[in-house]
Amino acid sequence: MPWLEVQIHPLDIRSGVRALFFTRRQLRLLTAAAAVWLMGVLLALVLGPSVLRNLLSRHEYDALAADRAAAGERLKEQVERLDQLARRGGALRVQMARIHLAYGLPEPQSSGQGGFPFTPAPTPDSIYSDTIGLGNRLESTLREEVRVLEAFLGEVQSFEAAHREQVLTTPSTCPLRGDGFVLTSPFGSRRSPFTKALDFHSGLDLAAAEGTTIYAPADGLVAYAGRYPLSHSVSWWRFGNLVALRHGERFITLYGHCAEVSVRRGQRVRQGDILGTVGNTGWSTSPHLHYEIRRWEEERGFVPVDPRIYILNHRWRDQESLLVRGRRAPDARGFEPLPPIIGPNGSNGSNGRS
Repeated sequence: MPWLEVQIHPLDIRSGVRALFFTRRQLRLLTAAAAVWLMGVLLALVLGPSVLRNLLSRHEYDALAADRAAAGERLKEQVERLDQLARRGGALRVQMARIHLAYGLPEPQSSGQGGFPFTPAPTPDSIYSDTIGLGNRLESTLREEVRVLEAFLGEVQSFEAAHREQVLTTPSTCPLRGDGFVLTSPFGSRRSPFTKALDFHSGLDLAAAEGTTIYAPADGLVAYAGRYPLSHSVSWWRFGNLVALRHGERFITLYGHCAEVSVRRGQRVRQGDILGTVGNTGWSTSPHLHYEIRRWEEERGFVPVDPRIYILNHRWRDQESLLVRGRRAPDARGFEPLPPIIGPNGSNGSNGRS
């Protein structure tokens, strides 16, 4: 049974009257729907401004977060550049120490931060991991590096100006230029490629293509050029075509297994002059240059030293350990003494092999 009747009378009298009938259940549903709608309108009126503010804040937050991320990436790139500069500064400091060692100067010391060698601060895993603090530490390290390098450079320049002859006769460059060579046998104990027994290798073996030019590493006088007679010494005969340079009173350099020899005994050479070419003469398994530096020691005569210490125009992977070894007394033992035709040996002649 209808519980409520609603009549609709149009303004046009020609139209009929419309009647709507509602049961109690329909009326309750209609009332509930109207209440829900009214409540939604009220909630929209109350919460609308807050929701709008939240939407605007979220947009601003996203924009700020994007700006922060971009700034963080830029800051990270700057810190990485600082880190690279710090590493470069450390490498330059090692190079300066090598120059001091080559000239026989006192070991360089740092009175500032960090000591030697400098250890660069690590790059953070996250762009938000104390990046600013890391940048400040790297900047401080770089400032210290520059200060130390300036002091070292001033010392070296003063020494070079006062000891011009010593500078010119210090074998400070590689006899082979460019990157077309490979170190196949370093200075020190090794297993002989011929006898397979342990022996002392008194120089470097630098593998290169046959015919590669060999250059003088410093000013000097040719003490020997040619093949050493087998009747005089088997050991020196094994070096094949050999060139020996005397550099003042402190150094003698040796170049073994040459293909061609471009100098003669008694000839004076300047740093960079051509001595010959890389070859495979003598006891040699493949084309290479055997390069030795012998340094005068008061009690031992001309003693082999690691040439890598004195090759300043080439970067070796183990430069720091080379500096440590170079500062110690020479550890050469059982090396072949120089033949009298090349130079005096002092007391080391009794230590050589027959």
